[in-house]
Formats: sequence, C-alpha cells, structure tokens
Amino acid sequence: MMNNEETLCRKFAKIIGGQSGFAGGKCVATISRDEINATILGKRFGVTSSFSFESINNSNGEALCLGRVALLQNEVEPFITVIRDQGIIVSSIHNEWLFDNPRLIYVNIEAVEEPLTFAKKVKKALKAI
Repeated sequence: MMNNEETLCRKFAKIIGGQSGFAGGKCVATISRDEINATILGKRFGVTSSFSFESINNSNGEALCLGRVALLQNEVEPFITVIRDQGIIVSSIHNEWLFDNPRLIYVNIEAVEEPLTFAKKVKKALKAI
C-alpha cells in the first residue's frame, strides 16, 4: 500500500506526463524527450527533463518545487513566457554541453506552492513548446 507522499508523487508525475520516483528523499518526475535526436561528441544522448518537490509543509501543503527542463533553442522563449506568467521563478538558463547537436538549453525553475498546482503550471508551459 502506498503512503500519502508516494500517492502525491504519482499524481504529480502523471500531471506532468513523466515517470515518478524518489531520489534523495524527494519526489522526482522525469520526462524523456525522445523526439529530440541529440548527440554529444557524435554519440547518442538521451534528453530528459526532471521536476521535483520536497519539504512539504503539513499545515498548508506547500513544498519546494523545482524543475530542470531541457529545451531546443526555439522552445526557450515560449516555455519561460508561460512559466513566468504563472508566477514561477526562472532561476537559470544555460547550456551544459560544448559539443551537443542540436544545441540544448536547460532552464531551471523554482516555486514554493502545492506540488499538484506546480505540476499543472509546468504542464501548461510544456504544451507551449
């Protein structure tokens, strides 16, 4: 039988469209971007985005909600526009690899709110790309 946090984690991942799991004591939902045929140094690279929540406040249900989103360059502006319009903080935009093809841009996001609310906002932003 699943506990409340596991149930919440599965709902969180389902809304986002990813696979749920726990890493380091926090819920993590991972999305594979299989439609992006990426390589690093000429070798196939599996592109993933991940979203998590931790440190739930039992009195109001809010948690630290984080995301690391892998995007193509032309997806960055539509994604961050929708994210910002919903009150989520964009904490960094950067590339991680020197020899990736196509160029991948990673956007880190953060908020303190109910995890399922965060997940719905992320889903809306993902639909914009």
